[in-house]
Formats: sequence, C-alpha cells, structure tokens
Amino acid sequence: MPKLLDSFTLALLTTVALASLLPCSGQTAQIFNLATNLAIGLLFFLHGAKLSREAVAAGAGHWRLHLTVLACTFALFPLLGLLLKPVLTPLVTPELYLGVLYLCMLPSTVQSSIAFTSMAQGNVPAAICSATASNLLGIFITPLLVGWLVAGHGGAAQNMGSALDIVYQLLLPFIAGQIARRWIGGWVDKHKALLKYVDQGSILMVVYTAFSAAVISGLWQQTPAEALAGLLAVNAILLGLLLAITSLAGRKLGFSREDQITILFCGSKKSLASGVPMAKVLFAGHAIGAIVLPLMLFHQIQLMVCAMLAQRFRKRHLAEARA
Repeated sequence: MPKLLDSFTLALLTTVALASLLPCSGQTAQIFNLATNLAIGLLFFLHGAKLSREAVAAGAGHWRLHLTVLACTFALFPLLGLLLKPVLTPLVTPELYLGVLYLCMLPSTVQSSIAFTSMAQGNVPAAICSATASNLLGIFITPLLVGWLVAGHGGAAQNMGSALDIVYQLLLPFIAGQIARRWIGGWVDKHKALLKYVDQGSILMVVYTAFSAAVISGLWQQTPAEALAGLLAVNAILLGLLLAITSLAGRKLGFSREDQITILFCGSKKSLASGVPMAKVLFAGHAIGAIVLPLMLFHQIQLMVCAMLAQRFRKRHLAEARA
C-alpha cells in the first residue's frame, strides 16, 4: 500500500522545488528538452515491450466491463469537469482549472489500477485489459478531447501537427516496443523493478522542464496559496464523485463483486505517466506547469484514497472467507 509520502512523491516535490529555485533557461533548457523527448520515447518503447498480449487476451472478452470503464474515463470524467466548471472555478485560477479539464481527459493508470484491483480481490485479468486499452486509446482520444474541449477554454488548439507529434513521440515508440518484445520481452519482464526508474525519471525530467518554464513566466506569483488549497478541494471533489458513480454503476449494471471492484479502480483514476508526456506535446510552446500541477496532486490523492479502499475490500474478503 502506498505511503502518504512515498519516494516518488518526495522526488516530485524535490523536482518542483529545484525548478522553483534553479529553473533552467536558454541553451540549458534546450538541452533538457532534447533529453526529455528522448526519455519520453524510451518510456513508451518500454511500455510497448512490457505489454503481454497473453495477459491482455485473458480479460479481453469482458466487453461490457471494458465499455463501462472507458465511458467513465473518457466521457463521464470530462463531462463532470465541464459541468462543474462554474462551481469549481472560483476555488482556483483559470490556468489551474485548465489543468483540471486536461486531467479529466486522460486515460486511466495501468500499474496502480491493476495493483489495487488485485489487493481488493477484484477481476485482475479484466483490469489488465481495461487499463491497457484505456492507455492505448488515450493516445488518440485525449488529443481529440483536448482539441474539442480545452481549446475553447483558453488552451492549446489541437491541429494536425500536434496529432503527428503524438504519433511520432508516443505511438511509434510504443509500436516499436511491441515489435521488439519477441526479442527483449524476457529481459524486460525480468527487470521490471529497474525499468520503473525509466518511467519515473522521464516524468521527473518533464516536470523539471515544465516547472522551470512556468517559474520563469511567473507561475508562483500568479498562483496564490488559497488557489492551491482550492485545487486540493477540486481534486478531492472530482475523485469522490467518480468513486461514488463507478461504485453505483457497477452495482446497478449487475456486475459481479469482482467486476465492480475492477470498474471502481480502473474507471476513477488518471495516469500521471501518460499525462505529463502528453502535456508536453499537446501544449508545446505554452508554460505547462499550471497544466500538470492539478494532475500531480490528483495522482497522490488517488493513490492514498484507493489504497485505503483496496485494503478495506481485502479485509472484508478475508473476513467472509473465514466465516
């Protein structure tokens, strides 16, 4: 179960502090941006190499569950973000709420969704398939949603150029990883613990460059303390609503308890690993510090809340097994 402040969260906080005190600029920033692009390409290459077709196929036939999860992720979440905008915007700055809208359009997590489903005794094969499908489809759906919804709220307009950037920087490396799996899949599977540092390292690089640009453009001067407190409240409200709705939907649609657990954890979460690299591509030329800040906070809140929920489901399952 994740700690309140795990090592990656501490690394994120340290990176933000470093960017705030020593932001990179000029030629140094260009070098960091190049290194970050290479790291992102490696990240999605390894995601492709890690994806087991057999594991995904084990849960692929449960189409009602997968459609429910995808509807929560790419339809319900963005709809709530838009409908609640008049109510929640006064709690934060307009730039921060643009980041909130962006996180609403992102795919679900993979590793933590599967881990929490497993801990809670849910349908793990279905969770693998749903979380994986969410991330694959997110490469296409998230840019379309950004262009359709965010552009009208002061964000970056989606165009063919940014769509091609998604293909070049994210999709092609992923496909290359899938092709290379037949040769390097065994090595990748044996070194998953080592490869997580590639995931985390690439995110930290993007966060550093993003916040460096944001600090130089005056992020902290434009973001009062009350707006940060409001952002925590906005994230908590969104997560609470999605947890309640996914839980209710699983019961009302007649799913088994194992499937209800899968829908709860896969349909209510958002991917930091996909969202930060995508933001760098979709909002190129913009200071994206305020865009990724809501996602960073939401990531930690969802880990803590879902960890407690998974532990509660597990204890209930063990108690019923002993009865």
